[in-house]
Amino acid sequence: MTLNKDNRDSIVSYRLQRAKETLTELKANIEMKFWRIAANRLYYACYYAATALLVQNNLTTRTHSGVISQLSLHFIKKGLLNVEYGKLYKKLFELRQTGDYDDLVIIKEDEVLGLLAPAEKFIAEIENLIKNKELKNI
Repeated sequence: MTLNKDNRDSIVSYRLQRAKETLTELKANIEMKFWRIAANRLYYACYYAATALLVQNNLTTRTHSGVISQLSLHFIKKGLLNVEYGKLYKKLFELRQTGDYDDLVIIKEDEVLGLLAPAEKFIAEIENLIKNKELKNI
């Protein structure tokens, strides 16, 4: 389904807001030392930002793995997004999968805290790409 510009802009704005709200949720979970939930929120903050970028550029996907593929194909391979952000996003996805679905797994404080600043930079970089008018509809 192709969205018109106004609908696309609304969804992009909404998802960026969700990314920021999810960062706030993440930090609250960090304060409570809920590391598994914090890992989940860390991934989803980046997911909302990444999907905002995809929507802005009329790129669709139905799965989380599809988001990884689309980011790689359209932004990382073209040099618009640093390859390190692709690795980070995959790592966040795997950590979230492990924490949400695997039994007897303990997510540790240093795992989450070590990914916080890079995730915040990832989201900021996505916002910069979204603001760059030349990238629309790549």
